[in-house]
Amino acid sequence: MTGKARITLTVNGEPFEAEVEPRMLAADFLRDELGLTGTHVGCEHGVCGTCTIMMNGVSARSCLMLAVQLDGAEVQTVEGLGTIRDMHRIQEAFHEHHALQCGFCTPGFLMTVCDILESLPLRTDAEIRDALSGNICRCTGYDHIVKAVRTLVDERDGAAS
Repeated sequence: MTGKARITLTVNGEPFEAEVEPRMLAADFLRDELGLTGTHVGCEHGVCGTCTIMMNGVSARSCLMLAVQLDGAEVQTVEGLGTIRDMHRIQEAFHEHHALQCGFCTPGFLMTVCDILESLPLRTDAEIRDALSGNICRCTGYDHIVKAVRTLVDERDGAAS
């Protein structure tokens, strides 16, 4: 197939129309065509989680999807969370708990946390670790990430931190 496919989608609340090669990966489309370079590409096999985005309210690996699969979708990337001056609460918690070091994995973790806070009870730190197990960090040892998520879960559930 040599022709391009037309897609229409909403990314971070903004509508987009584009023509894409049928084999273009969603991660490449977001980074190269839309300039949303916060979606990182690590392993390109769906293992590391750095390319995680939200698609129709659910976390997804953009390195395992084709751009044409985004047609009609509501997509959120890390750029849609917040800014340095107006951070999303998840970003604030990561900052407060020093839950990042080099930062390469951070966008994928943030997007995963968006999903798990909405979809899982996360009653224990073991459940948090399990929910985050699809994201790999080579720097932090995960303790600070778990603490940040624990704070967010406690806030969500109305528990004292």
